[in-house]
Amino acid sequence: MLVTAKPEDVGLSGERLDRIATWIDGYIDAGKLPGALVLVARRGQVAYCLTRGLRDREAGLAVEEDTIFRFYSMTKPITSVGIMMLYEQGLFQLDDPIARYLPEFAEMQVYVSGEGADAVMQPARQQITFRHLLTHTAGLTYGNRGQTPVEAAYRANGVNFANRQGDLAETARKLADQPLLCHPGTEWNYSVSTDLLGRLTEVISGQPLDQYFQQHILGPLGMVDTSFAIAPNKQDRFAANYEHTDGNGLALADSPHDSVYRNVTLFSGGGGLTSTAGDYHRFTQMLRGKGELDGVRLLGRKTVEYMTENHLPDNGDLTSMGQPVHSETSYDGIGFGLGFSVMLDPAKAQVIGSPGEHAWGGAASTAFWIDPEEDMSVIFLTQLMPSSTYPLRRELRVLTYQALIE
Repeated sequence: MLVTAKPEDVGLSGERLDRIATWIDGYIDAGKLPGALVLVARRGQVAYCLTRGLRDREAGLAVEEDTIFRFYSMTKPITSVGIMMLYEQGLFQLDDPIARYLPEFAEMQVYVSGEGADAVMQPARQQITFRHLLTHTAGLTYGNRGQTPVEAAYRANGVNFANRQGDLAETARKLADQPLLCHPGTEWNYSVSTDLLGRLTEVISGQPLDQYFQQHILGPLGMVDTSFAIAPNKQDRFAANYEHTDGNGLALADSPHDSVYRNVTLFSGGGGLTSTAGDYHRFTQMLRGKGELDGVRLLGRKTVEYMTENHLPDNGDLTSMGQPVHSETSYDGIGFGLGFSVMLDPAKAQVIGSPGEHAWGGAASTAFWIDPEEDMSVIFLTQLMPSSTYPLRRELRVLTYQALIE
């Protein structure tokens, strides 16, 4: 069992937390969600863990505490921690050009106008750095987002870190052949930056990304159910993934019994991990502990504090950096650190929270946040794509914060 404390013992109201069950039951009863799990921790202890609905509607299997979910972009903070562990060893500086390790990125071109053979490019004003990748300001993008010629080039040339089949090194080389969306450091664009950090982790550490994660992060933290591929003996715990359909219905997108996660050769540092609430809770508690959990230290205190500061120019928010509408976070009043969104101003963001809170979400509507001011963390897990379908994260924020009583 994950619950270790009575809510009232850590300054939460159990009665008010029960409003979360009513809220999530409404979505499930309406057929809008298959099932969900909500974990609320405060002062280092799990005070609430709710499981509702089905992890596999077709098989009639319930969501349980040890259900394995696709975490998609909640992989990004783990990759960011991994590369920063190498940074702490003095193996690179954040403002080093990544071309020192991946020479194919030395002479990047920035898209200006036109299409195809008539496209106009110009040399990038500066090289891509590690800091650019960690803050999504490198000028990269995603091939499945938007309709610009740059995104079309990603699609046409097979720049897809999410297909789970192929080779990470080769996909990174293909990426280097595509134009940048903007000059590095000038705009915030959600992108494959963290996938590229995964490749850099391999080059610098000399290990495949899955092995590096297991040896240096997952194993030491006791994250026994976190991996890029589902082992046969864990398949029964793996949730099905669903897509939103017209009329607020659900369509099966990936069955746990014939899943693309059963055989993985391309390790996506930007979105490839599967995990459980218990495992990810251990990761969030390591961050809460400033890099340490149960006597195991992954990062130094100052490094975690640095990662969770806002690193956007002039302490700006995502709006000031040209952020387009993006479902994983609001953008007014939200900055970005080294691998996480960072709350700057809750009133400007128009969402309950605290300055300094760091967070992120995943494509299947999952989310987490850590609020140092309230010493509280929340994990929300479901499997519904896209994550923009319902305002689940904003609603859950209200339901968790309203339960604080001290």
